Amino acid sequence: MMERDHDDRAAYPPSAEFAASANANQALLDRAAADREAFWAEQASRLHWAEPWNRVLDWDDAPFAKWFVGGKLNVAYNCVDRHVLDGHGEQVAIHWEGEPGDSRDITYADLLADVSRAANQFTALGLRAGDRVAVYMPMVPEAIVTMLACARLGLVHSVVFAGFSAGALWNRIEDAQARLVVTTDGQWRRGKAAPLKESVDEALAGQENSPVEHVLVVRRTGIETPWTAGRDLWWDETVSAASPVHEAQAFDAEHPLFILYTSGTTGKPKGILHTSGGYLTQTSYTHHNVFDHKAGTDVYWCTADIGWVTGHSYIVYGPLSNRATQVVYEGTPNFPDEHRHWQIIEKYGVSIYYTAPTLVRTFMKWGREIPDAHDLSSLRVLGSVGEPINPEAWRWYRDVVGAGKTP
Repeated sequence: MMERDHDDRAAYPPSAEFAASANANQALLDRAAADREAFWAEQASRLHWAEPWNRVLDWDDAPFAKWFVGGKLNVAYNCVDRHVLDGHGEQVAIHWEGEPGDSRDITYADLLADVSRAANQFTALGLRAGDRVAVYMPMVPEAIVTMLACARLGLVHSVVFAGFSAGALWNRIEDAQARLVVTTDGQWRRGKAAPLKESVDEALAGQENSPVEHVLVVRRTGIETPWTAGRDLWWDETVSAASPVHEAQAFDAEHPLFILYTSGTTGKPKGILHTSGGYLTQTSYTHHNVFDHKAGTDVYWCTADIGWVTGHSYIVYGPLSNRATQVVYEGTPNFPDEHRHWQIIEKYGVSIYYTAPTLVRTFMKWGREIPDAHDLSSLRVLGSVGEPINPEAWRWYRDVVGAGKTP
């Protein structure tokens, strides 16, 4: 048996300086252990509630829990409006980096205007609270805007990974009974424009009982796009022309927020429903504490896709509820070459970097000389998600990317 260079049980405590200023501490743990309901009430109080709850947890129908019973809030208001009203409208919410190299900085004021326009357009299409919307898009800002506009109106979004087939898309549209599909003309794949709207057309073709009334299309690549008159609409001709003013309505804490389906690799995809108050409380709490996020100073980057729950929780709802400035990247880690992630960290001064063990192992194969060629000194917290990380990858991640000291 090959001997290991390290003891896999070795501990790597954070520095005393980091620990002294970290959000999470023993007192937090003690409060949670002493009274869990009071603890979660404390965390929920970090959010804006239009109406207070009268019961923290209803466990009477176990295992089905109801959180913050009687309380009302608007998830999008908590992620956007309140930050603008608090005077942070000019703070960058999203540093968006496109695969071809185009980029946009979107402030919280910009985001509020965009979400309001989308909400007004969705309302003009006849959508009402409780209706479902399928989102089939690459990592473009309009995907996040769509999710927030749905949350603003009490619509239930179902995000479908843009790499899934037309058949997989249809299964999710049919099961959720989505009235609207939001997509793009195409998506960039290693420098080439690949069609995406065509997959929507294929999914809906010949479906006599299709619930879909409209397909809303964002121009991303400029490729020729098939069109169904009366059903299909361009985003730039509708949403962009809508009013940037919209008043958010509060919904019950147990109002459905989104459906996200399992991959379907082991059977028919299963739709998992998340409701509003408990989900937002938990994602906001974990993002704030686990990543030690400091609003207004950190630049945060989660490399997941919004098609997965990590993207929902730690690109959209958790970070935005905490007034994060974050990077959103459209492309792959090796286009145009293997330096792309490290160049992005340098460009934006990323301080919190959250990625998957699979990608860390890929970086290891590419060689440490690639990250070593870049200034990664802005990094102060590293995150790992998606699967347990093996010790060798963890140590490489800490030593090479985190300079041997970054928690």
